[in-house]
Amino acid sequence: MIVPPPFGQAQRIGLFGGSFNPAHRGHYAVALYALHRLRLDWVWWLVAAQNPLKDARDYSDYAERLEVARKIASHPRFVVTDIEKKLGTLITASTLAALEAVLSRGRFVWIMGADSFANLHRWNDWTAIPESLPIAVMARPGFSTRALHSPAALRYARYRVAACDAPRLADRAPPAWVFIPMPLRRESSSAIRRTRHSGVTNEVLNGIRRYLTVMASNPEGN
Repeated sequence: MIVPPPFGQAQRIGLFGGSFNPAHRGHYAVALYALHRLRLDWVWWLVAAQNPLKDARDYSDYAERLEVARKIASHPRFVVTDIEKKLGTLITASTLAALEAVLSRGRFVWIMGADSFANLHRWNDWTAIPESLPIAVMARPGFSTRALHSPAALRYARYRVAACDAPRLADRAPPAWVFIPMPLRRESSSAIRRTRHSGVTNEVLNGIRRYLTVMASNPEGN
């Protein structure tokens, strides 16, 4: 039996899914902003085994991605979990279906970036996601307009919640979604991967890894 992270009855929990390939401080900033704006009790980072829409050859080892995510997500209200890998699900809709009994015991919200929401209609069985739980769409550089005019936004336009009502999103029955403006950050997993594959020396890569480790120990940037 798959055991989810512990949580209290009717607590407010954000599910922050992704491949985190690798996780970085931009992910931390999104999770932290969602935690406060949505007034959540917890944010669970669901590290996916693989995004079926992306090339498997671009993926780092799962154990390494999980470890880096745990270093980055250094916050008492963040839980990094491999539950999706244990479930053996490859698409979000299947993960949510497998977690149906868990979702019924709390007030869950799906957290995603505007870049992902802009392309949600390309995901397998994508409508099952907004039909399963409310969605918080977090602003991302260059994607806000695309997200707000995407097929998902248009299909569920009448279920959009005003940003000022974001703290009550977890109390709403799906479908419901909110777009949350936030301070934009430029970190990108794909940019980090390009750096890794651009011919830079092992010495430089080790320096990047040391930098990420230091930043993970001080995620607020102080």
